[in-house]
Amino acid sequence: MSFENLKIADAGGIRTITINRPEKLNALNAATVAELDAAIADIAGDDAVNAVVITGAGEKAFVAGADISELAALGPVEAKEFALRGQAVFRRLERLTKPVIAAVNGYALGGGCELAMACHIRVAASNAVFGQPEVKLGLIPGYGGTQRLPRLIGRGRALEILLTGRNVSADEALGIGLANVVCEPAELEEVVGGILKAVLANGPLAVGHCLEAVNSGMDMGLEDACLLEATLFGVGAASEQMREGTRAFLERRKPEFRRS
Repeated sequence: MSFENLKIADAGGIRTITINRPEKLNALNAATVAELDAAIADIAGDDAVNAVVITGAGEKAFVAGADISELAALGPVEAKEFALRGQAVFRRLERLTKPVIAAVNGYALGGGCELAMACHIRVAASNAVFGQPEVKLGLIPGYGGTQRLPRLIGRGRALEILLTGRNVSADEALGIGLANVVCEPAELEEVVGGILKAVLANGPLAVGHCLEAVNSGMDMGLEDACLLEATLFGVGAASEQMREGTRAFLERRKPEFRRS
């Protein structure tokens, strides 16, 4: 499938999706969100894709926000539908059972911050800037920002950032848990690659089960979430991957996991 606003590249089982609107600082318009939805569907159904990296084109922005010219034309009904569409796309991304890393290479504001938060891990260049400045437009975040931000960094910190609309530096993002790692811009690709190498060396079924347990369990009470964990633990125990992993440990060698 060809895209106008995304660049897709595959290497070693890792699919890199680059938001490719550098002249607009990679702002998310409706067409780009629709392309992201199609790209996520491709990933979910492609067994050759083991992990995903999402980044932005150019050196200034990951995604600098939504396309304000589109927002300005929305009425209340259209605005709600606009938000629901974006939320659904980001939720599908979040619920992938393949690891997704945001390589945040600049501004991640508004919808860009929301996209980064929907990824499983966020690696930020030292020049990255996060924020949810929607209140400055007379709006609130519409793609899940009011829900994911407090889940990541806590209610009080999230409210302060949401209510002021201020920017958050990469170093602050690291300190509050919004970013997992901060590195120099020139090292971003290497650092992301190192994390994925470590993740993909593990049992793929177990990696997928971790993602499922966390993503689904966060929406459950503790008792139901622990039951889900136990169920997935049992499923893993029935797999050849578990047998290989435990056998390799006992034999003091590296496991050789099969992905099929």
